[in-house]
Amino acid sequence: MLERLADLAAEHAQLERDLSDPAVHADQDRARALGRRYSELTPIVHAYSQWRSVSDDEAAAVELAGEDPSFAAEAQQLGRSREELEQRLEHLLVPRDPLDSKDVILEVKAGEGGDESALFAADLLRMYLRYAERQGWKTEILDATVTGLGGYKDVTVAVKAAGRGILAGTPDGAWSLLKYEGGVHRVQRVPVTESQGRIHTSAAGVLVMPEADPVEVSIDPNDLRIDVFRSSGPGGQSVNTTDSAVRITHLPSGIVVSCQNEKSQLQNKEAALRILRARLLTAAQEQADALASAERRSQVSTVDRSQRVRTYNYPENRISDHRVGFKAYNLDQVLDGDLDAVIGALVDADRADKMAAAR
Repeated sequence: MLERLADLAAEHAQLERDLSDPAVHADQDRARALGRRYSELTPIVHAYSQWRSVSDDEAAAVELAGEDPSFAAEAQQLGRSREELEQRLEHLLVPRDPLDSKDVILEVKAGEGGDESALFAADLLRMYLRYAERQGWKTEILDATVTGLGGYKDVTVAVKAAGRGILAGTPDGAWSLLKYEGGVHRVQRVPVTESQGRIHTSAAGVLVMPEADPVEVSIDPNDLRIDVFRSSGPGGQSVNTTDSAVRITHLPSGIVVSCQNEKSQLQNKEAALRILRARLLTAAQEQADALASAERRSQVSTVDRSQRVRTYNYPENRISDHRVGFKAYNLDQVLDGDLDAVIGALVDADRADKMAAAR
């Protein structure tokens, strides 16, 4: 472990020199990538520096205690501090998701349940927007299909982290926390459309994708078929009056993305390309994961978008995450964006699995 820590400290020092070179910042994509790596290594290097300092002080205190017993208590305290730092370093050295520094594109789609499912999709969107607000993140709705009752047939939102996450050691990217949200979310409640007061069960799907930088996913314009059409929706300026909506088909993969949320064709095209890049990056990552079964086993099984991951039970005010057995009776607070405990349980389970696999 010490050899690896020394190598990481040397890499960190080199990155610091590179980032101080004005020539590096002429290439913004490269500077951004170097900055992310520097941010990832900084907590490890700081902990390693503290460990070396405490270890040296402990060795000196032990030596002095051999001549003067009054130094024995200090040596013991320094020993406990060294052990705590070693545990922290072990935690920091757990293999991390290389995409954790990414921002995300999150899609919520109504599933079984008709209008009730669309209303639940709107509740999930609000939950994620409030969670992002609590984190100090920025959000941007890229596309949405609104239903008559104010629900969403589907909605796509970009989430950009503006600062460090709330969990210790969490890198800057929204992916490091929101990646656990992918899957089928089930709701149990009395719908507003139910006249008999019966509890119904419906579901909505959540897809979370790391947002790809243009340099990471290169798209050949010749591989795209771009169609324009008139926006549809409940009304508003430019809706049903101009061909501003855009549909992009990526011919090699067959992926189709449509955007109609913006007023201009150019804005909708840019939004659609952002979503397309994210989907292509996700497809490439899933293909790589399929070839690395050992790596897959070291991760919490949240990448399966088809599995039911969570239940929201309104009558009992209960939230249940089925992957790690998490259960709490503060559903109203969770729907208001207080996802810290839910996501924290998934982060802890993921970390424990990775630490066990690394041993």
